Amino acid sequence: MEWSFQSAEELTAALRAGEVTSVELTDEAIARIERDDRMVNAICVPDFDRARAAARGADTARARGEDRPLLGVPVTVKESYDVAGLPTTWGMPPHRNHIPAEDAVQVSRLKAAGAVVLGKTNVPLGLQDWQSFNELYGTTTNPWDRDRTPGGSSGGSAAALASGFGALSIGSDLAGSLRVPAHYCGVYAHKPTLGLVAHRGMVPPPGPALPVDLDLAVVGPMARTARDLALLLDVMAGPDPLTLGVAYRLALPPARHERLRDFRVLVLDEHPLIATGSAVRAGVNRVADALVADGARVERHSPLLPDLTEAATLYMQLLISGSVARFPTESQERLRTRTAGLGADDRSLGATRLRAMGFSHRDWIEANDRRELHRHGWRRLFAEFDAVVCPVTPTPAFPHDHDPDLLERRIAIDGVEYPFFDQFVWAGLPTMPGLPATAVPAGRSPEGLPVGVQLIGPMFEDRTPLRLAELLERSIGGFQAP
Repeated sequence: MEWSFQSAEELTAALRAGEVTSVELTDEAIARIERDDRMVNAICVPDFDRARAAARGADTARARGEDRPLLGVPVTVKESYDVAGLPTTWGMPPHRNHIPAEDAVQVSRLKAAGAVVLGKTNVPLGLQDWQSFNELYGTTTNPWDRDRTPGGSSGGSAAALASGFGALSIGSDLAGSLRVPAHYCGVYAHKPTLGLVAHRGMVPPPGPALPVDLDLAVVGPMARTARDLALLLDVMAGPDPLTLGVAYRLALPPARHERLRDFRVLVLDEHPLIATGSAVRAGVNRVADALVADGARVERHSPLLPDLTEAATLYMQLLISGSVARFPTESQERLRTRTAGLGADDRSLGATRLRAMGFSHRDWIEANDRRELHRHGWRRLFAEFDAVVCPVTPTPAFPHDHDPDLLERRIAIDGVEYPFFDQFVWAGLPTMPGLPATAVPAGRSPEGLPVGVQLIGPMFEDRTPLRLAELLERSIGGFQAP
């Protein structure tokens, strides 16, 4: 039997039943990577010798009666996570020899759960793109169309899952970096509530692995089924033992409902600042139709929804000001010159991004105060609804575009070009207030490319969108191999 596209849940059941060993699963996964990854280029740092040793250890542990959540299951890890003895570069050539001595907290949790780490997956330079290419490791392609991006920055992980290279992966998300690759590659991903999952050891090199809380950014699970997402989130979730974990323990509430008919869902397929492509709109409507058919309460509009234009503006202000602080892209003099050329009444997203590059601390505090008002608005909305269904991006995966100036790139939506960064508004909708969001497959475009949607849930009620994802998987189907 071929195991490469089985879920982690199915693999665990087979391991427990003695139908397969971890060594056999690991050898099969490695053989598939060695055969198929020449074209995909998802696994940028293989760790096969240690993976085989870990698999032997898992089989020995199971033979003596141990049973852990992921014992013996092959997985991959995004390159940006520290793995002791392997390079962590974030795709940046000056750090090609940066080799941490300790595992990131999430890598430690994977190993403690018994997972077998096959290696690390490719990322864009500095994790700053919806593509996955860099000078060190080359370009990762989309398994559905090699001329298109698999997404970023967790694009290597999504491509690996779609190709059968391990049952699970872990990634990160600041600007859709979990959800966009899942949408482009036809797999599942979950952006947890901000602060739910510790991310120590996921830091730009050569910085120390400190337990620092970052604004907007999260780490989270990727899988080929919704149930596997929930399984991996249970392994990952919880405070850092060096900080909040000293006093706090995790107690996620259960999903609000167990049946589709009981869910109250707001469906969005239009944004005031950018068009929604026909293929993505069809995917959103497919999910909406399935919800209606199963008896869920579905609405298309609500006065409780926070203003989408202001939400996008706030997201861009927080995203760009934070990113530029970590990865400066312009001299202050050049920035002042460009900003001075903006009209006082220019409120476009492009102008918002440019102004955000020069944000002061006072500017950031003002934006953060407005964010708190949006969070309150979302709390009121989720008193009336259980989830929001909306696009992840306006289009399926786009052709590779390696123009280094992201601000000058364009994205074509049904033949009309828009600034590349404008399409981030959908990914930013749950990111700005820190809400959980689950990306799920929702069909194919006319060209055969995967199309996904995201299910946004109430803060710290991550099990609600995950349960909805599982029920939708049963209703409309889920992952299909390329």
